[in-house]
Amino acid sequence: MRNKAALITGGATGIGKRTANVLAAKGIDLVINYRSSQKEAVSLCGELTEKYGTKNIALQGDISIPADCMKMSENALKEFPVIDIVIHNAGPYVHERKEMLDYTFEQWNYLINGNLNAVFYLSKLFIPKMRENGWGRIITIGFDRVESASGWIYRSAFAAAKTGAASLTRSIALEEAGNGITANMVCPGDIIGEWKEKNIDEAAEIQDNTSPVGRPGTGEDIARVISFLTDEKSDFITGSIIPVTGGKDVLGKFYLE
Repeated sequence: MRNKAALITGGATGIGKRTANVLAAKGIDLVINYRSSQKEAVSLCGELTEKYGTKNIALQGDISIPADCMKMSENALKEFPVIDIVIHNAGPYVHERKEMLDYTFEQWNYLINGNLNAVFYLSKLFIPKMRENGWGRIITIGFDRVESASGWIYRSAFAAAKTGAASLTRSIALEEAGNGITANMVCPGDIIGEWKEKNIDEAAEIQDNTSPVGRPGTGEDIARVISFLTDEKSDFITGSIIPVTGGKDVLGKFYLE
């Protein structure tokens, strides 16, 4: 019996890297997508193969570009008969505080393409093989309260794209339920910087008075939820928007800044 295979976009660093570790530990083979972090992606693949014995490959591609997505799917399906799990982890984000009118057309389109259209591109490319196999998992990444279409001050393009991705995730869930394919969105809380690659044990040693649970969030917190959604017995969970925030009002933080 073959291992399941998963594609993680933006999997070389951050939450994607932590997710790769958790999935490889379950015996899942991986396609680690990267845009510019080639060294990190290749190194991670080697580390995971050595540690867990899984087959792991690194594929370059900008998910905001349809041609890159097509090339990635072709190369991934040369290595694996089906990509059973697609984790839409990558997504451009502008840290600069920016009002809507300050975006150029190019900047706006890049954020929409990378955070919304990329979900369509890759899902369209990989779902047909999932259908043939009668099993699949689509997992997208959002933000706290995305399902309510909340406004996010100075983040209009990102918020609009992720809100669209939430609706698209639920549409995929409805359309593919009869094909054994689930689609869910995981919404990280305020997980920043080095904490994206850290684990829960490390966070437990840190007191964070801004978090209701008293510690920082980590990449492992998100990876554990993603891993759960990939399980065989998680098939009853589909069309869900799952916040993983430690109870913190993430958007409220930005409104007060």
